[in-house]
Amino acid sequence: MINELQKLIDESNNIVFFGGAGVSTESGIKDFRGKDGLYKEKNKRFNLPPEYMLSNNCLVNNPELFFEYYKEKMDARKYQPNITHNYLTKIESSGKLKAIVTQNIDGLHQKAGSKNVLEVHGTTYKCHCMKCNKEYDGNIIFSSIGIPKCSCGGIIRPNVTLYGEKLPNDFLKARDYISKADLLIVAGTSLTVEPASSLIKEFNGKNLVIINLDKTPYDKYATLVINMPLGEVFSKLK
Repeated sequence: MINELQKLIDESNNIVFFGGAGVSTESGIKDFRGKDGLYKEKNKRFNLPPEYMLSNNCLVNNPELFFEYYKEKMDARKYQPNITHNYLTKIESSGKLKAIVTQNIDGLHQKAGSKNVLEVHGTTYKCHCMKCNKEYDGNIIFSSIGIPKCSCGGIIRPNVTLYGEKLPNDFLKARDYISKADLLIVAGTSLTVEPASSLIKEFNGKNLVIINLDKTPYDKYATLVINMPLGEVFSKLK
């Protein structure tokens, strides 16, 4: 299977990579829906569903609670890229990989050196004032005490797509890149979370590869399906 994937990569010149939480779990970051994921945690302090804690509703109506939870659970600054991130940087520099589309908000692709990263759920590394729209580095939220405030008095919020919000412009850019790709590599995602998973429907190219530990609804459309850990797969590619 690895040899077959290598052959597809060698023969392709317009590759797009579409990754989910599984890309970052090997760096130590918890996913959301896995068996040990964020949504399965039982937390006495936060006795509310994560979907509410990370919602626009919570941010607007209960900002103290939102930021307490966000700062504790979404801080990915200490984590480092893994073999998958590093491999993608390598093939991007060769010109074969045109775009990385990620559902992750942890910035690890950029840490690895990748340039064209489309973050369809936003990023924790940028934030802005809800009142005057002044932009800030994401560190200001994690280093703040209580609710982070702008010089104008407005609340500084992360540039992360919360529950109840529209996806950013990167989502539209991702659709365009995927529609033009000759090879789409999908990795570390169950392809069940909409609307991000609907991006697969934009693919019109020759070869679809899905790499995931579990089965996905799109396996039947794939040229190649690999049910192995991502690190094991990408460490064997050249």
